Amino acid sequence: MSRRLVGLLLGVAALAVAGLPARAEDLAAGAAAVRDKALADGVAWSLVESLTTEVGPRPTGSPAAARARDWAMARLTALGFQNVHAEPFEAEAWVRGAEQAEVISPFPQPLHVLGLGRSVSTPKGGITAEIALFRSLDELIALPPGALKGKIAVVTQPMTRTMDGAGYAAMNRNRTQGAAQASRRGAVAYLVRSLSTDDTRLPHAGAMRQATDAPAIPAAALSVPDAQLLERMAARGQPVRVRLVLESRSIPKAPAWNVVGEMPGREQPDEVIVVGGHLDSWDPGTGAVDDGAGLAITTAAAKLVGEGGPRRTIRVVMWGAEELDDSGEAYAAAHKAEVDKIVLAAESDTGAGPVWQARLPKDSREHPAMKAFVASLAPLKVIVSRDPATVGGSDVADLIELGTPSVNLTPDTSRYFDLHHSADDTLDKIDPRDLAQSVAVWASFLYTVAESDIDFRALAAP
Repeated sequence: MSRRLVGLLLGVAALAVAGLPARAEDLAAGAAAVRDKALADGVAWSLVESLTTEVGPRPTGSPAAARARDWAMARLTALGFQNVHAEPFEAEAWVRGAEQAEVISPFPQPLHVLGLGRSVSTPKGGITAEIALFRSLDELIALPPGALKGKIAVVTQPMTRTMDGAGYAAMNRNRTQGAAQASRRGAVAYLVRSLSTDDTRLPHAGAMRQATDAPAIPAAALSVPDAQLLERMAARGQPVRVRLVLESRSIPKAPAWNVVGEMPGREQPDEVIVVGGHLDSWDPGTGAVDDGAGLAITTAAAKLVGEGGPRRTIRVVMWGAEELDDSGEAYAAAHKAEVDKIVLAAESDTGAGPVWQARLPKDSREHPAMKAFVASLAPLKVIVSRDPATVGGSDVADLIELGTPSVNLTPDTSRYFDLHHSADDTLDKIDPRDLAQSVAVWASFLYTVAESDIDFRALAAP
């Protein structure tokens, strides 16, 4: 550690002894110091390397999910976090079985698919049926009830590559709602082009929801090239028949855990900053970018800021059932009584790319703490948007609905959707330098919030 860095941190420590929030100039100096330390810190890389190597894929309800819980508690303890514990709850689990798809006619070929979470199994021997192909989900929805009777509905709409994930947001309903819409029109199964920007033959998994007013049907994601293959076959004007075999089982109430560790506040321990990432993952890859990177980034940032004793408590949560949307609701329910004391809640869950944009809590930009944070971002090439933060992550959405402020620290997702939910979600896709840049942004933000008296609720009040 350099003499300058030591001097800066000692200056802030002197204010800690006095029991006062850091002054604006000290916040700026401290934020810059922790930023520079983060850029040379290897904790985040160590965490995601360990998780993907020692645990691997960890779907909710699996034996690996229990191993991930134990891993998380051991790691947080070793890093110096206090009050480390697992908060149990019951969550939905979905277990993948055998899967196969192929074109039967007019041009027999195998297809590469992954069943979607909550899909039901096909009948024994599978389903063989003619496909009805649509270039968008809206084309399918335009059909009347019964129009797809006995057919396998296929939606092949492509996804746009963007830095901010907007392409995924626009296409998400194709995966989550498509089977329900197809079933309402009589379809016996549903296939969707993977929500992916890659060009490999690896399909991308993900969750879907069955209709409550129509039969549950089997549903799977096609690899991008196979979706294009079906388009070309259908364009030749002959009926295309596909055989689909999917086996799976659902567990309505499986054991799950949110793992928690804290860096207790020295002056305001009851004022809590909640950050983290989700511990569960889909099964094709090892859950490196989704979301090993996110929990590693926030944990490393919290350790850097917290090891000197933050003024406010920093709490890291590794949520245990995000992929089927259960862990955030469970966490909010368990902590509803302390919501008024949660200063801010945010999750890192869009990969390991460098942070390129920050959206701050509403009307907070002119506060000295946020000015200090913004000043620290200059060397990191981060844009500070004039738009306020909206969603802070799916696991904190329920806290936000209860009035908790949040922040959006958005990484570059240009490549994230090549990898996410696929067999390519592995450690080798993470650049340690990008990971360190994200830690630096998060650490600088946590420092300015933890060491100040900023009250985001009061700033946003009408």
